[in-house]
Amino acid sequence: MINTFFVKQIEANLSFQPTGEQAQVLEALADFLTSRRSQELFLLKGYAGTGKTSLVGALVKTLDGLQQKVVLLAPTGRAAKVLSRYAGHPAYTIHKKIYRQRTFSNALDNFSLSDNLHQHTLFLVDEASMIANEALTGAGFGTGCLLDDLVHYVYSGEGCRLLLVGDTAQLPPVGAEESPALSVPMLEGYGLHVREVCLTRVVRQMEDSGILFNATRLRSYLADETFFGFPQFRLNGFADIRRMPGDELIEALTSSYDRVGMDETMVICRSNKRANLYNIGIRNTILFREEELSSGDWLLIAKNNYYWTEGCKEVEFIANGDIAVVKRVRRTREMYGFRFADVLMSFPDYDGWELEATVLLDTLHSDYPALSKAENDRLFNAVMEDYADLPRKGDRMKKIKSDAYYNALQVKYAYAVTCHKAQGGQWKHIYLDQGFLTEDMITPDYFRWLYTAFTRATEQLYLVNWTSEELE
Repeated sequence: MINTFFVKQIEANLSFQPTGEQAQVLEALADFLTSRRSQELFLLKGYAGTGKTSLVGALVKTLDGLQQKVVLLAPTGRAAKVLSRYAGHPAYTIHKKIYRQRTFSNALDNFSLSDNLHQHTLFLVDEASMIANEALTGAGFGTGCLLDDLVHYVYSGEGCRLLLVGDTAQLPPVGAEESPALSVPMLEGYGLHVREVCLTRVVRQMEDSGILFNATRLRSYLADETFFGFPQFRLNGFADIRRMPGDELIEALTSSYDRVGMDETMVICRSNKRANLYNIGIRNTILFREEELSSGDWLLIAKNNYYWTEGCKEVEFIANGDIAVVKRVRRTREMYGFRFADVLMSFPDYDGWELEATVLLDTLHSDYPALSKAENDRLFNAVMEDYADLPRKGDRMKKIKSDAYYNALQVKYAYAVTCHKAQGGQWKHIYLDQGFLTEDMITPDYFRWLYTAFTRATEQLYLVNWTSEELE
């Protein structure tokens, strides 16, 4: 009886009649929510266009209406913003929720796992495919294994449970072969009873979408392990996906900026080098910006930074992949063989939160994701020379860890990004440039890359410079 009540309440918050498959998911969710078993986890997998987003939104609205406690989380600020938008409920980054900053000590491991004081609360985490679990040197947070810390945090709270939502066809975390948070054996290794359901059928309302049609085809290639040649895509009959010849690109991008805005337009590339070329071209040819950094420029944070948010309550750290908008450039100068600028910027994915910080200009034009190890070592050694008068190495290290130049934000232009940087976000218009491909590059990772890139677009997908052999 209670399960039926929950199902009816969730259905009432849907804008459509659920399919048979969706109805089974609702029943499983209702059974999970009313179960008395404490060490349970619900894993909801869903292909693009199967209604996963709508079901999650309806579930959250139902729990809110019934005054049941729910906390929404996502791996990145942009993913949290997307989740908050469709669920109609505040969402936070995982890091902001589960970690707390220790008393400032200039230590790289300055964030420890918080105590979970919530009771009988459902923690719902979207874009779970992005959750890594490899301990990284200098990660700065808890054990460095995000999935381990998330599970420990949630289940240390009285009556708290976890619902993970994700898509196994998307790219796994960098360096991983699969997404650990979507692996049932991995999750069962925590001593949890895992309920797994998977939405596979594209809902009827979405069948006229070329983006979803072709994403589903890519998903089929992955499921059938068909990786023997270039995937074929269908464009005819669809208004939301089209081939974009290079000579039309400038006009099309200009139109997208005018129609949907720069914040809803993104170019996705396969490499940092390619993204760098696009960024320079867009600034010069479309935005007509002659200065290296100007008010209105969109920037991508290229490396995690904890220095500039010390003592800040709004944002726990500035994350690799965050987007910032330049408000004002105050002063540029050269120090230690590098170039720096003091910049006032806002972060749209954090409700327009503003920060004034020193940024490193050299990374704007680099073909590397951030400073290379050699460059980082060169900066470290140059700054260290300023503190050579301190006899103790510990004192010199303490100084360098609190040095504004050594801790300058590493940034890149954000008009074009790699797919890993785009993951978790959505834009109305996506321009997808896969670059030159050879047959030996056609691997499962390539298919996941394409699938992830396709599904970043919500309204229009442009395939830039694709050959006729790749299209039907």
